[in-house]
Amino acid sequence: MADSAFQTQYKAEFIAGFEQKQSLVRSTVTSEAVIKGNTATFLVADSGSAVAVTRGLNGLIPARADNLTQYSATLLEYHDLVRRTSFNIFASQGDGRRIMQDTTMSVINRKIDSDIITELNSTGNTQDTGATQTANLNLVMYALTILGNNAVPLDGNISALITPAFHAYLMQTKEFANVEYVNNKPFEGQMLSYRWAGVNFIVHPNLPGKATSAEKCFMYHKNAIGQAINTGGIDTVIDYDKEHDYSFARCSAYMGTKTLQTSGIVVMNHDGSAYTAQ
Repeated sequence: MADSAFQTQYKAEFIAGFEQKQSLVRSTVTSEAVIKGNTATFLVADSGSAVAVTRGLNGLIPARADNLTQYSATLLEYHDLVRRTSFNIFASQGDGRRIMQDTTMSVINRKIDSDIITELNSTGNTQDTGATQTANLNLVMYALTILGNNAVPLDGNISALITPAFHAYLMQTKEFANVEYVNNKPFEGQMLSYRWAGVNFIVHPNLPGKATSAEKCFMYHKNAIGQAINTGGIDTVIDYDKEHDYSFARCSAYMGTKTLQTSGIVVMNHDGSAYTAQ
């Protein structure tokens, strides 16, 4: 006969698993709310690099047309649906309904970022920093200079999506982390984003090639990428089916992304292999 009867206690609250739960990129692009339809058209307007002219011999000022280009983003529907029976929720650990709601929102938020990153990394965006290298001041200035040479304004709307490895190298760069050069102190608190050199740096866990010798990081202006989403934004439904006795959580969005100006996008080829788990 056993002389003990050990009891197992289960924590009532669930612990969130490690995954990207919010969109880190949506605010860095030009957004458009679509009221109705499956296409959103963005207009890019400029002078076409026109130069000032003098009055003609006939006394008239030569006229010109503006350079107007339309880019269309096709909206597609994206959904995530999770379902659990009432008995499953009753018999399982944690708040089952809350878990369903949290995870389904995370799936759609990751899809928003995935669409934008895929467009940043599309084959038409050929501007890059050349051979892969580890992050340093020169690499950042190189990308920023490429944008500057394209007349991209340093107006506070330039963002850089970087991998955790890129960020790790920046943290070892005095111009980034030393209080003599910056007002914020990166080592005081690990944040997802930083503003440095007039650029909004965002540490993103899901960039192409992450944790390899061929990481793709991006520096771009807000007006270089357009993202359209239905007027209501992300639609989240939590409900219960009485007939079949189950609860469900559905998250949906209609969205599309389109490159508007390739001259405003630079791919920073980065080697993050030294910071890969052994």
